[in-house]
Amino acid sequence: MEDVIKLNAVVLDPKDDKLLRVMGLWSLALYGVGDMLGAGIYGLVGKAAGQMGNAVWAAFLASMVAAMLTGLSYASLGSRYPRAAGTAFVMQRAFGRPFLSYLLGLATMASGLTSFAAAARVFSGYLQGMGVALPLEAIALAFVGVMTLINFWGMKEATWLNFFCTFVETAGLLIVVAVGLRFWGSVNYLETPPGVGGLNNGLTAGLALQGAVLTFYSFVGFEDMLNVSEEVKDAERNFPKGLMIAVGITALFYMAISITAVSVIPYGELANSKQPLVDVVRKAAPWFPSGAFSFISLFAVTNTALLNYIMGSRLVYGMANHGLLPKFLGRVHSVRRTPHVAIFALMIIVSVLVLIGDISVLAKSTSLLLLIVFVMMNAALFLLQGRKNEPKGQFEIPRLVPLGGIVICLMMISHSKPAEIKVAAVILFGIAALYFLLRPRLTEEEMKILSD
Repeated sequence: MEDVIKLNAVVLDPKDDKLLRVMGLWSLALYGVGDMLGAGIYGLVGKAAGQMGNAVWAAFLASMVAAMLTGLSYASLGSRYPRAAGTAFVMQRAFGRPFLSYLLGLATMASGLTSFAAAARVFSGYLQGMGVALPLEAIALAFVGVMTLINFWGMKEATWLNFFCTFVETAGLLIVVAVGLRFWGSVNYLETPPGVGGLNNGLTAGLALQGAVLTFYSFVGFEDMLNVSEEVKDAERNFPKGLMIAVGITALFYMAISITAVSVIPYGELANSKQPLVDVVRKAAPWFPSGAFSFISLFAVTNTALLNYIMGSRLVYGMANHGLLPKFLGRVHSVRRTPHVAIFALMIIVSVLVLIGDISVLAKSTSLLLLIVFVMMNAALFLLQGRKNEPKGQFEIPRLVPLGGIVICLMMISHSKPAEIKVAAVILFGIAALYFLLRPRLTEEEMKILSD
């Protein structure tokens, strides 16, 4: 075999262990949009309408502002340190505590894997509902296998699938807005349910913040972008722009969908609907085949699963290269230039999660873990901004921004349910036990890399 292999017009050295920088600005932005826009919006808008009434758009606006505070922190961190290790790298850089880096790095990975496993089961349920007569677990495991092949094959190929899935799911949401646009202006968009609003059941800032607690999770996904920044061209410049574009596009979609939904169907009925957006289209355009949304949901679920899988594998790869996980997990395939060992190791873990059964409580608990990670990432940026001689990035923000992100995330954490807190605590305890079992030690060279 030749010492140099050409792949996708890029000259590759088989001895090189680096990932390929194949993502441009808009590829990264689409990655973020695809991660945040998921099948969840098809049900979430009904729940939010029940709490907010016709002012449901304000909840999405408030949650966008809340998410943007942490998003700006991630954008600044990405312009400083575009590393695959993401969370773990930033924690080590800011606090210099391998245990903390390990704990929060694997907590981030856990959120992605549970989301992937849950998506695999949801995908299987949709296929069974469409007439596929196979056991749910068999379909889910086959789905995991296909996602593994795509993840292994290359970031360029995964990006194309992400583009296609994002196109389909956004097309579905655009259909909802298009058929319901003629209903816009037919209701009072400040009206709230009786007894929860201000004067004459009107919108208040407090109610908007309460609604934001519910809709905040619809923006979760922007944090995954940091873990693929090592595969982004000119990441120092493109990462902040891509993240901001992704959050902005997602917010516009959410607000347009929420305004359309309450314009077509009274918010009380919307809150009791099991498939609110399908009902919106059924009323606004009876001729449109409602079953099409089940088909569209398949692509939304596929996108969520793939992007979480990519994030998890890159995080493991990065942590292995920095000595926080066994070195073999940081190997890169000589031809495909993907972290193939990490990919196949995570495939085994996700397959086990798929076979466990209902992991909804686990998925909600890992969302709580993500909020804890957000708090620490904001704190890390605040600390790094005040450190003398710390190199600045190409996207700097005032120190008040990460402080605001900390406050918002702590508010979200305070609304967590006891069951979710218990499961999250068990996960953190398990990660801590694994750390003391493996006893990872950073070499002087690795410590130098993290401090340079």
